[in-house]
Amino acid sequence: MGESGWPGGELIASARGGDVDSIAAVVAGAHPHIQRFAYSLCATTEDAEDAAQEALIILYRKVGMLRASGALASWMFRIVRNECLRRARMRYRIPLEDNISAASAEDEVLRRWEAGRVAAAVATLPADQRSVLIMRDIQGYSGRMVADALGLSTAAMKSRLHRARAAVQQALRASDDVVGGQDER
Repeated sequence: MGESGWPGGELIASARGGDVDSIAAVVAGAHPHIQRFAYSLCATTEDAEDAAQEALIILYRKVGMLRASGALASWMFRIVRNECLRRARMRYRIPLEDNISAASAEDEVLRRWEAGRVAAAVATLPADQRSVLIMRDIQGYSGRMVADALGLSTAAMKSRLHRARAAVQQALRASDDVVGGQDER
């Protein structure tokens, strides 16, 4: 095993070459790290288990594409992070239900339109700011958990979060100006 328990370069090279025992060893060696990261990042235990499983499947199928042993950890963490974010997006989509009688159809359209505006503003953020904002403000993780999960110092996480929030607010204000007719060209 390599640094901090990750599979080493020799084992990964053998796995890239198609050795079935080496592939199994790489997957088994990466599993605890992937699972720990998924549990720290995903909103629910079920999502964490599914994200870890998905990452291991991708590792098993595509280990031959891995270029360097040092890239294994970052590649796996990126896959887990993306899978957790995908699951969080699915979880927070609220379907239109018939039992929302307290709100009129117009209120529901306006709520969905506003949610769409916010989602569009968040989607325009750089990936590093977007992931901090989603984890902190949508998934509700503590600042320390977000910083640890993304490999950042707490100060760097706070800085990215501040820039992300400011960019979203600016995008929403600009959108308000356009919608309100103040965008006169």
